[in-house]
Amino acid sequence: MTIKNVSIEYDAINSKNIFTNGDTINGRIIVEVSKQTEIKSLIFIAQGAARVCWSEHYGQYQHYVYWSKEKYYDVKHHILRKADGTEVLGKGRHVFPFSFDIPDRKLPSSFKSCIGKVVHKLKAELKQSGKFTEKAKVHFTFVSKADMDIPGLMEPQYACKDKTLQVFGSGTVAMDVRTKRMGYEQGEALQVTAEIENQSSRSVKPKFILYEKKSYFAQGRRKVCTHEILKEKIEAVASGGNETVTKVITIPRELPPSILNCSIIKLEYRLKVKMNELNKCRTEKS
Repeated sequence: MTIKNVSIEYDAINSKNIFTNGDTINGRIIVEVSKQTEIKSLIFIAQGAARVCWSEHYGQYQHYVYWSKEKYYDVKHHILRKADGTEVLGKGRHVFPFSFDIPDRKLPSSFKSCIGKVVHKLKAELKQSGKFTEKAKVHFTFVSKADMDIPGLMEPQYACKDKTLQVFGSGTVAMDVRTKRMGYEQGEALQVTAEIENQSSRSVKPKFILYEKKSYFAQGRRKVCTHEILKEKIEAVASGGNETVTKVITIPRELPPSILNCSIIKLEYRLKVKMNELNKCRTEKS
């Protein structure tokens, strides 16, 4: 084997090794050969794509697999390609630099789960006559710039809920919930105001839950997964009490960014406010 190794690497542009729309990635393809070798071409490839796949069972014998994929960019640069069809590499280590400009348009951020993923990667392909193509690849982390044009992103949010207790108590509980806006960044403080009117016979205890919702779409089907990120509680509101409570929730800095610009994967974060009645009868607003 004359090709000992083909690898690809790139330079970080910040301490987190994260790239975004319009950034330039500089790197190199490294080829090691054991002796003088002829090659047909050396190609650099940059790709961004999403894919989902899951299975569902219907009864004992019916089993369906749903999948879909979406491509965002597929860029190829010929690093080496001779007009006569061959290029000769001498024995040793050869370094071929490359530069790639990430498209400056709306692209979904890097994402990975057991059902779907959004991948941004760099590849190298070395071709020889009559031999298998040597390949190398490396993934890079892409985080999309915040899209401030999403309708309602900066507008105040409001929801209300009335509940009649029938099992462990009687009467009604009403709740109005407000936030200053819909969109927040990691590390920001989310201030929630809840107006609670407890006209029931029991105390109720508000609970604030921040959770993530992942939605996957394929072949006309949707699969949804949710996961609680954090819970915050406040003091109970007594029977007959009317209270306005404010809770400040800090969005964890390590959360992946929302994905709202992919047709087959959606990652969003939601706030749910519950009111637990003492004997486990509960009302909730999400």
